[in-house]
Amino acid sequence: MLHNNLEELIIKDDENDLREFLNKDISLLKQLTSHDVSPLMLSCYFSKANAIKVILEFITDLNLFEAAASGKFDEVAHLIFVAPEKINDYSSNGFTALGLASYFGKEEVARYLVLKGADVNLPSNNGFNVFPLHSAVAANNLNISRMLIENHALINVSQQSGVTPLHSAAQNGNVELIILLLEKGAKVDVRMEGGKLPADLANEKGYTEIAEILST
Repeated sequence: MLHNNLEELIIKDDENDLREFLNKDISLLKQLTSHDVSPLMLSCYFSKANAIKVILEFITDLNLFEAAASGKFDEVAHLIFVAPEKINDYSSNGFTALGLASYFGKEEVARYLVLKGADVNLPSNNGFNVFPLHSAVAANNLNISRMLIENHALINVSQQSGVTPLHSAAQNGNVELIILLLEKGAKVDVRMEGGKLPADLANEKGYTEIAEILST
């Protein structure tokens, strides 16, 4: 019951209530939530900024994935310095630190990880086959996407269901990302499972001008 209460407080994102709760039982931060991730990771996935802030007040020993997802550069740098061989390890739910930093928009962390040798073309191992570039594009992050591409990220890779970065950019209507991907060789004629092209996804979302550009 206490654990369910913690998750409710995270979703509520009220820092005072959450802080009061954790002052009574900090041990819950070491347990997995019902989503099989830590409370901090859950806060990141739900984009609960206040919850992230409060939990970070209580935790002093982040793992690499928590540090990358929450943008704690100093912790990431320390962990990689201590164990550089772990830079391409997978989290419990199948993502690399670079993949998480890319998805959550932690540009400084993502750049550092690549500088230290993180594999920009290493997909998740959880069945979704998500590459860091997929994550950055899905999050509409132009800077991280460009950085990954400059460091030789593959452009036309497919994740589960055949979705390429261009599919995601088209579905999001992100013109800047679409231009970047096209300039770097993204193919407009790749079909995802079910046969849809990037142009089809743009059209479904009402981005008719983008759909026309991708259809030419």
